[in-house]
Amino acid sequence: MNRLITTSLIPLLEQLGDVLSRLSDVQYISKIPVLSEASLGMHVRHIIEFFQELEQGYLVGCVDYDARRREKAIENHLDCAILKLRQIIADLKYDNKTLLLAYKPSSGTPNFHVQTSYERELLYNLEHTVHHMAILKIGIRAISNIELAEDFGVASSTIRYHQDKCVQ
Repeated sequence: MNRLITTSLIPLLEQLGDVLSRLSDVQYISKIPVLSEASLGMHVRHIIEFFQELEQGYLVGCVDYDARRREKAIENHLDCAILKLRQIIADLKYDNKTLLLAYKPSSGTPNFHVQTSYERELLYNLEHTVHHMAILKIGIRAISNIELAEDFGVASSTIRYHQDKCVQ
């Protein structure tokens, strides 16, 4: 296992869990106009299910993000989401291996597969999580006064760019 990936990923997921623990149940499930009537819970469920699908795909050798379960309990119950995040963090222990990644371009067309690896998909999930955290930041600011870290929902490459720019 590439520990450099997990040393980036674990604090990110912990940061998300910390913010979730400061939300109320109502805030978590409320439809937010600025998010096209999506809730924070819908975005969190989406993040969690990508990690769950990666773990399932690791076990069977093929990752299919489109086959997610879309578990409404994660979306509708804040405590469930926090528990699932903790479980994901605890399960980031697999060694790297080659996997297949399923993709279905459109309805009525068959899946095709491309070769990938567990570590490559961890990196994808890291970036995917940051992207959704940026969306969550917009929603959280729209419905609460929760203080968010300056780097919440900001890609590490953007943070490095700004740090380098300040040094120059």
